[in-house]
Amino acid sequence: MSGSLVLVSHALCPYVQRAAVVLLEKGVPFERRDIDLANKPDWFLKISPLGKTPVLLVGDKAIFESAVICEYLEETALPRLHPSNALQRAQHRSWMEFGSALLALIGAFYSAADEPTLLARAADVRARLEQIEVALKDGPYFAGDSFSIVDAAFGPVFRYFDVFDVIGEFGFWNGLPKVQRWRRALAARPSVADAVHPDYPEQLRRFLLARRSALTRLMIPADTPA
Repeated sequence: MSGSLVLVSHALCPYVQRAAVVLLEKGVPFERRDIDLANKPDWFLKISPLGKTPVLLVGDKAIFESAVICEYLEETALPRLHPSNALQRAQHRSWMEFGSALLALIGAFYSAADEPTLLARAADVRARLEQIEVALKDGPYFAGDSFSIVDAAFGPVFRYFDVFDVIGEFGFWNGLPKVQRWRRALAARPSVADAVHPDYPEQLRRFLLARRSALTRLMIPADTPA
């Protein structure tokens, strides 16, 4: 790997967190540069054709899309986080895509306009968690004892629920012991914990309150004086 690394990010972006976890796991020095996606600077739009985070600047060269950034880091820095077997690598990449699909469902959950839609989207999320429960082995990580890029992809997924679980009971976790164990293992991993700013939970709460969604209405009693 040549050139200094800058991870252009947004404080809440789960895809940025994936890249940050991989960088931290590999012990690669990098600078994190947060931007406001509601007011994107011109220099950012020049390096991010899709206008999204993350972008990894390698010297003066830009790489965009989190999966591509993770693969670049895997090819250029040790330790290896993908399996050595080609079929297993492909399976891991498939589960990373599953994680992306789950993030989309989480977005639909916290954006739901009314309570019936909120509960329907919660059921969709629960169904995906049930699929994960079937796929997991003995843990503590996705592939057993070894931390992998799949774990880097799911650490940011589970982090959302640390706030959701305080807001209300949505039936996400009962009867899913393997998923709960995996969630705890990822939360305890230093790279996952350090992939966000210390005030991440409060930032996420403010973001959710600003959505004016059905989930927002459940939060208001806890966030405003009686």
